[in-house]
Amino acid sequence: MVNKQKILIVDDDENIAELISLYLNKECFETMIVGDGEAALTAVDSFEPNLILLDLMLPGIDGYQVCREVRASRQTPIIILSAKGEIFDKVLGLELGADDFIEKPFDSKELVARVKAVLRRYKPAAPVAEPVTDKRVEYPDLIINQTNYSVIYMGNTVEMPPKELELLYFLASSPNHVFTREQLLDQIWGYEYIGDTRTVDVHIKRLREKIKDHEAWKISTIWGIGYKFEVKGNLS
Repeated sequence: MVNKQKILIVDDDENIAELISLYLNKECFETMIVGDGEAALTAVDSFEPNLILLDLMLPGIDGYQVCREVRASRQTPIIILSAKGEIFDKVLGLELGADDFIEKPFDSKELVARVKAVLRRYKPAAPVAEPVTDKRVEYPDLIINQTNYSVIYMGNTVEMPPKELELLYFLASSPNHVFTREQLLDQIWGYEYIGDTRTVDVHIKRLREKIKDHEAWKISTIWGIGYKFEVKGNLS
């Protein structure tokens, strides 16, 4: 029997939380509802969800702090649900490690589509009997493997959310190729994501904090256009 994927719903509005749970149960997800930030952090350890739907305005510990604390120890995908739809709120949520942001009120079909899209990106490759070709690129002091979602930089494993890794892999797979922000948004987030190009800038910033420029390669900004993974010499 296939185990259901588990969704933790963190929202102090019981009606909204129950409605979300109903939508997801119909799609064969297992759900758990908690109404405050402290309970959310406890449930992350006990329930071990595959994804967290997180409201920002919570009693006690708010959603931003919950996101920050989850990201300190886990890579569990997080989708923020909030009536606060300002760009500042979206950017802050993404900078703290959220994988997506959905404004309230939301459409039930869009919510389910976003959940499935994020889980598809996060889901590690299943073991198979026959050898498979890794989706992997290597440069001096950097190995990016999208098959098992790992990044090794300067000999150390670097933890990063799925979309950060996918963005890095996509750029590094086409060295010295310039991509616009719109192209990157479409390739990494797909049609399910309704966002703006600032999302790409935020994720590039986070990548640069974790992956510093190397003498042989770097993530370059092409002003007014977008970004490229720049390599030197004959590495490309």
